[in-house]
Amino acid sequence: MPVPLAPYPTPPPPFTPPANGSESQLVCSGCRNLLLYPIGATSVCCAVCNSVTGVPPPGTEMAQLVCGGCHTLLMYIRGAASVQCSCCHTINLALEGNQVAHVNCGSCRMLLMYPYGARSVKCAVCQFITAIGVSASSMEQKFIA
Repeated sequence: MPVPLAPYPTPPPPFTPPANGSESQLVCSGCRNLLLYPIGATSVCCAVCNSVTGVPPPGTEMAQLVCGGCHTLLMYIRGAASVQCSCCHTINLALEGNQVAHVNCGSCRMLLMYPYGARSVKCAVCQFITAIGVSASSMEQKFIA
């Protein structure tokens, strides 16, 4: 007696990317992976490390900075005064663009960023301390807006 064959399963529907504005993203508080989540979610569980990361309220403006201790990209709510890195626990100053100035290191010429108004800045590469505003001819400063 012949055995009836089972029908082929129906193929999944083709992938259609979500409409603009229906998903957002944030950085996992545990493993620092980028997480996508649907608009309206209050928290997101990471599939990699199972950490639950809270979603900021709708309309919250986010900013980014690179940790001075371990160079991890950090996301934070714009306007925060400081941000603690979840990887190395360094507390980073969160300065707006108009509060930051740049100068080249007086020894190795590496471009350094420092808070506006500082009198000196120490280079993380060569440890040289560059005085700020000593003379316009010896050091070039440029401010960003």
